[in-house]
Amino acid sequence: MQQGRADLILSAMIRRCLLGLLLLSAAPVAHAADAPLLAYGARIAGDDARTRVVIDFDRKPVFFVHYVANPPRVIVDLPETSFGLKPEDLKARGLFTEIRYGAMGPGSARVVLTASKPVAVTVADVKADEEGKGFRLVLDAERVTEARFSSLIAEQTWTGTVSAAKTDRLVEPAAPGAFIIAVDAGHGGIDTGAIGSETKMEEKSVTLAFAAQLVETLNKEKGVKAFLTRDKDEFLSLPERVQVARQHSANLFISIHADTLKQRDIRGATVYTISDKASDHLAANLAARENLSDEIAGVTFKSEPAEVADILIDLTRRETQAFSVNLARSVVSSFEGQINLINNPHRHAGFRVLQAPDVPSILLELGFLSNKEDEKLLVDPVWRSKVADLIAAAVRGYRGEAVANGG
Repeated sequence: MQQGRADLILSAMIRRCLLGLLLLSAAPVAHAADAPLLAYGARIAGDDARTRVVIDFDRKPVFFVHYVANPPRVIVDLPETSFGLKPEDLKARGLFTEIRYGAMGPGSARVVLTASKPVAVTVADVKADEEGKGFRLVLDAERVTEARFSSLIAEQTWTGTVSAAKTDRLVEPAAPGAFIIAVDAGHGGIDTGAIGSETKMEEKSVTLAFAAQLVETLNKEKGVKAFLTRDKDEFLSLPERVQVARQHSANLFISIHADTLKQRDIRGATVYTISDKASDHLAANLAARENLSDEIAGVTFKSEPAEVADILIDLTRRETQAFSVNLARSVVSSFEGQINLINNPHRHAGFRVLQAPDVPSILLELGFLSNKEDEKLLVDPVWRSKVADLIAAAVRGYRGEAVANGG
């Protein structure tokens, strides 16, 4: 018994020493002015009347709390933050039905707490850790009436709106006369997208890995200049993605995705184009989920820019839609007999990310992370390279047909 007790004391002393060494080794980084905050722990407790959320940081965070409706959400904006949290640390409970966190772009991060009914934050405070290891952000929330929640939104200076004018995204200039292709890796940052059923791989990582491969492959094509709308794990709103393509005078826009379905036996690639009316229920449901990307991140929008609203109803949009359909058909033809395709592989629905009025656009579902076979392929670099080659061949065919038709 004495030996066992001695072993426990020795083990505790070793753990303290290791923790001390870890804190010392991290000190230079923790105090670097340009280093991101580290959220290294969190916990949540409460019921459907009151809920407390606590997040541990290595340094004192500057934060802002505001609200968004439909559904009720509490938004916590932070400086750039690395989230070293386990999924169970902030598992939704009490007042909150969903909790998301992640990057929102250069220098910023966000926590979005979604509730089923109106809530208000009664305490939002940062407290120093008693042991001097860092700081903790404490948020206390409680149920409120619809009227109270509406007044909170009306009284806040933050409006929750963003403009579709992402002018700070630098892309290497294309050679004069180059055929420019914007490759859009779906989701990112706070918006993880779908989660793999087996590997638990996040869609935002799958799409970025493939998009990078596709850009590399397309740039081997003579006269082609391809670029990424996002080249790291950051959030871009749907209008920002469209605007990035337009600002760089893209000739094509290809958005990459890998969703999940309840029917896990469904697999294969699908190519989508925009349409006011969905081709089927699957397309309609997928578009509805993809269009929620901005809501997931706690972003709301005013109406579309006037120039877009005007163009969307004229001949430019119709001509662009025709080119988009031609591109989709070219991709499907290139895939046939080479990779698995879903039944009726060219479908259409009202995807907001495909709404550029003057850039032919497609959304490519590479496969489904809910299907075991697709999931294995989606993380296979050999398969990704093959698919990228097939898309490059499709673009080659599309360009050749456009030239032949005087486009």
